[in-house]
Amino acid sequence: MIQLSNRLLAMEESATIAMSRKSRELKAQGLDVISLSLGEPDFNTPQFIKDAALKAMENNFTKYMPVPGYDDLRESISKKFRRDNNLSYNSDQIVVSTGAKQSIANVVLTLINPGDEVIIPAPFWVSYIEIVKVAGGIPIIVNAGIEKDFKITGAELDQAVTEKTKLMIFSTPCNPTGSVYSKEELRDLADSIKKHPSLVVLCDEIYEHINFESQHESLAQFKDVYEQVVTVNGVSKAWAMTGWRLGYIGAPKTIASACTKVQGQFTSGTSSITQKAAIAAMEADPSVLKEMISAFKSRRTLVLDALSKMPGIKTNHPGGAFYVFPDCSKYFGTAYKEHKIQNANDLCLYLLEEALVALVTGDAFGDPNCFRISYAASEETLNEAMRRIGSALSKLS
Repeated sequence: MIQLSNRLLAMEESATIAMSRKSRELKAQGLDVISLSLGEPDFNTPQFIKDAALKAMENNFTKYMPVPGYDDLRESISKKFRRDNNLSYNSDQIVVSTGAKQSIANVVLTLINPGDEVIIPAPFWVSYIEIVKVAGGIPIIVNAGIEKDFKITGAELDQAVTEKTKLMIFSTPCNPTGSVYSKEELRDLADSIKKHPSLVVLCDEIYEHINFESQHESLAQFKDVYEQVVTVNGVSKAWAMTGWRLGYIGAPKTIASACTKVQGQFTSGTSSITQKAAIAAMEADPSVLKEMISAFKSRRTLVLDALSKMPGIKTNHPGGAFYVFPDCSKYFGTAYKEHKIQNANDLCLYLLEEALVALVTGDAFGDPNCFRISYAASEETLNEAMRRIGSALSKLS
């Protein structure tokens, strides 16, 4: 009898992927399911990026590549960090990976020993917890509720740090909440971080360009914590390149070298063609994204307006990404026919079966009072989804 590893058995399936699978299964049965579960832009990769990929193939960039990435790509990323983020990372501080998820896994595997503690503010992206568990780390959750715009303070970080703390992981703009840390809020965190010289902070900035209210701010801009910060980014979200699979880090050289060592034994370098296409993205003026960002902002307004008319639903005002994370706890204890709503899991299942709208329970992101809506869909689709959700909620009593 085959016995799976304890590591595997302790790992949860990604809730976003699981809900997407359920949606496809229902669609295969002929049901008109609207899936707002995946964080994938509904835009196509810009043509100039695809042209760069075609040119790479024509020029026979189809061989093994350096583990941390082509030199010209890493130099382009270095310039991008200086241009967009006022961050100084040399090429040897940059490691290119097969998606930002691998970038995060590389850092965690590089730093975490069994029993080390990793601080993760909640709500959090679903994979943070599971990656930490694979490395044998202990996730320490710091709850940040909707009344605080889902953000933690330096004082709360201080309270969570112990002698076993090795790492903190968070995102801005945040998946699943859309919350964006201001420069002042990041400075507050930095004041706490610098008190703990052995603490490394992994700042996930994959939604950097999808920022509606202000200029994006990076934690590593503060010189007194620069050597403690690893900046994670990639091309999936802003550049609509989810299928290309490319993420990257800017990090202290010691961590970058260690991540290269880990990656060399797992995947080696990411796709040569993707890397050449990514150079075009890194060198492009971010202003070319204005149309897409404007569309996301309009969709945010549509969804927030619709949710504001649904009794019992409470939202923050997300400043970035393409998610809304409503508090639905007022519906706990209600029922309709055979559906009894005790938590967000029950509510999401009810909305899937009654409204044919697929969402993701907040429990997967560390907040059981909420669910996540991805508005990476057309306004027509979103209008219909909101109509269905509102109608289904009105049946609960």
